[in-house]
Amino acid sequence: MTNLAGTTIGVIGLGLMGRPMARNLMKAGAKLVIHNRSQGVVEDLAREGMTPARTPRELAEKTDVVICMLSDTPALETVLSGTDGVFQAPVQGKLIVDMGTSKLLVTRMLAAKAQEKGADYLDAPVSGGTLGAEAGNLTIMAGGSDSAFERALPVLRVLGAKITHVGPTGAGQVAKAANQVIVGLNIGAVAEALSLAQAAGVDPGKVREALGGGFADSRILEVHGLRMVEGKFTPGARCPIQRKDMDQALELAEHLGIELPATALSRDLYDRVIAAGDGDLDHSGLIRAIRPDWPVNER
Repeated sequence: MTNLAGTTIGVIGLGLMGRPMARNLMKAGAKLVIHNRSQGVVEDLAREGMTPARTPRELAEKTDVVICMLSDTPALETVLSGTDGVFQAPVQGKLIVDMGTSKLLVTRMLAAKAQEKGADYLDAPVSGGTLGAEAGNLTIMAGGSDSAFERALPVLRVLGAKITHVGPTGAGQVAKAANQVIVGLNIGAVAEALSLAQAAGVDPGKVREALGGGFADSRILEVHGLRMVEGKFTPGARCPIQRKDMDQALELAEHLGIELPATALSRDLYDRVIAAGDGDLDHSGLIRAIRPDWPVNER
């Protein structure tokens, strides 16, 4: 593992993904400063040796690298540009990395603001869910200057197994939008296939097993298909996050003047799941939009 001794890293956003990412950075030798809206997780990680910061501004003042792992774009804007936000600190010479899934135009605006203040900015969203965050083998899609990417690389190598510099600012977010379209549509395909098997009186688990290794095989069939078969929907990524990401992809498509009809249908299916009270499920819980009686054995 890369040795980050001597580096002070701030992590803002300590949810399903941010918490294990912060732990991996500390294991690599970095000094961690942390901030989160809810304080329970901050107190837990403080007991493990991390230093709490009362505000994003305070965190930025104490760190060399600021990593944001936030749930949505408004949260990112508040953390960076709001009162007591990161940009209220002297950030000249610092590196700011957004590892959440954020809107392209806002990403470009925030990167420009960081540059004006003398900071490097990288958008580096991830794929791999909680399991990938815990194992440190996330897929990372980065957008930004060559110098910002090279500077971030030692940190990213602790968090991910596949790291791609996709292009200039915003390119990472475009790649993540494409990723979420593929993930969302594949979850829907697996959900429909297993629903079809069950309705026909055939064991969905056996159908999943039979499809493995053929053209229909995928990581989604392997991981999310198993969650559906077992009814174990403890979230690696919750339904509202997947829904938000697909909505952002549709917004980008509209801005670019193209249609994503299957993505729109999948987004609407997630609306159905959330409206039925299943928003706390893993995004593989989409199967309950097709079969509302599909068993839930674990949330």
